[in-house]
Amino acid sequence: MRVGFGYDVHPLVKGRKLVLGGEVIPYTKGLDGHSDADVLIHSLIDALFGAMGEGDIGQHFPPQEEQYKDISSLVLLNKTAQIIKRKGFIINNIDVSIVAEEPKISPYFPSMRKHISDILNLPEERINLKATTTEKLGFIGRKEGIASFCLVSLKRIKAGD
Repeated sequence: MRVGFGYDVHPLVKGRKLVLGGEVIPYTKGLDGHSDADVLIHSLIDALFGAMGEGDIGQHFPPQEEQYKDISSLVLLNKTAQIIKRKGFIINNIDVSIVAEEPKISPYFPSMRKHISDILNLPEERINLKATTTEKLGFIGRKEGIASFCLVSLKRIKAGD
């Protein structure tokens, strides 16, 4: 059994779509970043790489590389899934906490869970999504950004490369 932890945060800005868990959520601002800045998927990818002992998202998908400009984070998750398989792991479970003052995110959990399930070939009941606020404290409470924390567990099923 291997465990990995991931964290990501991005600022909210006008003129960008808000993408979380691969889902475009109607809101007046979006997350700023080189890719689509999907903090949920980024924290998940970091947790997966951590559990495999393979560094982090920036090492595998460097933000300075033009090929990742505005890329869907679901594409990056798919590439990560291929690495997981090649390394001989399977995912036991995923637990994500999104921290945002606004907008209300939980109505989008079923479609987010489906995106993740389809890409990782993981039953939806092994993917847990939660949302909370900071009770108006800090940069998240001031609606300046959104953060995500993720914990995953993996099991090695065969020796990888």
